[in-house]
Amino acid sequence: MAHPMRGSGPLRSRNVATSDEIQLRIDPVHGDLDEEIDGLHSRVRLLKGVAQEINSEAKFQNDFLNQLQMTLAKAQAGVKNNMRRLNKSIIQQGSNHVLHVVLFALFCFFVVYLLSKFSRR
Repeated sequence: MAHPMRGSGPLRSRNVATSDEIQLRIDPVHGDLDEEIDGLHSRVRLLKGVAQEINSEAKFQNDFLNQLQMTLAKAQAGVKNNMRRLNKSIIQQGSNHVLHVVLFALFCFFVVYLLSKFSRR
């Protein structure tokens, strides 16, 4: 069994007089650590680039959503104003519009009825 203060890999720690310090000794047999560090460094750079792309895409989509929200708010305000105007005009002119719409619907129904009756003969 390995000593609790000693590592089993290329990095080994030594006991020192103070418990706050740990000294590491690199085993020369495992000298390819520099290559591994360079590989990890390139992967970290790649991940940093991906993270920056994600950040820029998130900012673009956030701006797009803000513009869409403003457009929808303006459209909603326009619809609300038009509904208010329509209600005012209906109130001012009375309920004659409803009567006219009902009479027009009855007239259309009667015309379609007559056309269907005469087209059978």
